[in-house]
Amino acid sequence: MKKQLPLFPTSLIGSMPRSKLVLSALRMMRSGRIDPSDFNRLIEEETGKVVKLQEELGMDVITSGELGRDNYVSFVSDKIGGVQMMSMSEMLDYVEDKKAFEEMLTILDVPAVSLKNAICVGKLQYKGDIVANELLSLKKFTDKPVKITLPGPYLLTRSMWLPSLSGKVYGSKEELGQDVIRIMKEEIDHLISIGVDVIQLDEPVLTEVVFTEGKPRSFMCAALSERKDPKEELEFAGALIGALMEYIDRTRTVASLHVCRGNWSKNESTLLTGPYTPLLELFAKVSPDLLALEFSTPRAGELDSLLADSRIAANAALGLGVINPRTDEVEAVDPIVRRAQEAMNYLPKERLWLNPDCGFATFSNSPVNVLETISDKIRALTEAASILRSSVYEAGK
Repeated sequence: MKKQLPLFPTSLIGSMPRSKLVLSALRMMRSGRIDPSDFNRLIEEETGKVVKLQEELGMDVITSGELGRDNYVSFVSDKIGGVQMMSMSEMLDYVEDKKAFEEMLTILDVPAVSLKNAICVGKLQYKGDIVANELLSLKKFTDKPVKITLPGPYLLTRSMWLPSLSGKVYGSKEELGQDVIRIMKEEIDHLISIGVDVIQLDEPVLTEVVFTEGKPRSFMCAALSERKDPKEELEFAGALIGALMEYIDRTRTVASLHVCRGNWSKNESTLLTGPYTPLLELFAKVSPDLLALEFSTPRAGELDSLLADSRIAANAALGLGVINPRTDEVEAVDPIVRRAQEAMNYLPKERLWLNPDCGFATFSNSPVNVLETISDKIRALTEAASILRSSVYEAGK
C-alpha cells in the first residue's frame, strides 16, 4: 500500500552528480579493472549520502540519484540480455546517413565522450534486475516514501533500434517494442514486490517527435531510428506507454510519467521548445497518476496549455517543474509559491506535487550542476512547499 504523503509532495526527478570516485570506478568497471561487486558496494555507499542530503533538506519522496548509471538510458546494456553498449563512433559504422549523423554530433552542445547508447543486437532477455537492486539499496537508507525511475518503453525501443543490427533479430521496431513491454512488466512486478511508492517512466523522446521542425535531431531521442509521421509515431509511443501504465497496480504505487525537452546543456538555445499541446492526446490516453513535467523554463509554454484540458486537470496529479536544473542561479521561494498557486487555479491542492524540471546529471560525466547549487535549489523547493502547507492550514482555521 502506498505511504501517506503531505500536501505538495516534493521529490527529485532522478539523477544527481556522481563523485570523482564513482566516475573513476565506473570507467574501471567498464574496462574490467574492478569487480562489479566492488563497484556496487561503492554505489551503495554514495547512494546513502544522496539520501541523507535529501532528508536533511526536507524532501518528501526520496530517489537514489541514479549514481550507478552511465546515463539515463544506456545503462540498460548491463541489465538486459541482447543489448550492447556502443559509442557514437562505433554506431557511425552502422548509420546509413553518416553525414547527417556527424552534423548532429557537431551541433549539439555536449561532450562526445558522453554519447553512448544501448543497442539491441540479440533477442531481449530479462536478467531479474534493471533498477530493482537500485531500489533495494535505496530502501536501506530511508523509511520515507521512495521513487524509482525507469527509462520508458518508447525511449527504450527507439534508442535500442539500429536497423542494420537490431533488424537481424526483430522484424520491426514495433516487434522489438513488444519484447520491451514484456521485460518491463517483469521488472515492475519485481519493484512492487520489493515495495515502491512511485514508479516513474522517463519519456523525454516524446518532445523530439513534435518539436524538431527546423531544428537538428537531438541525440537524446534516438536519432538512429527512422523518422515517421509525428501522428503515427505518437500513436506507437502511446501504445507502448499505455500498456505499462495499465499494467501498474495503482493501489500499491503511484504511476508517474516524466517528460522534458532535453537536459544536457546549459545553453537553452540547443534545447527543444514548445507547449505540451501536441502531447495532450497521448497524456489523456495513457492516463498516469502523476505527470512530472518541465515548467520552470519559458520553453515549456504556459500552464494553461496543459491544464485547460479537462481530461488532464480532472484525472492526473501534476509534478510541477519549478526548479531549472541547468542554471547557476538559485530560484527564489516566492516565485515558486506563486507558480504553485497558479496551478491551483486548475487543480485541487491534493493533486499538486513540486519538483525540478529534470535530473541534475543526465550523463554521468557531464552533470548540469554542482552539489552546492543543487542543495540551495532543493532548499528553495522544500521551503516553498512548507509555505504552501502553512497557507492551507491558515485558510482552514
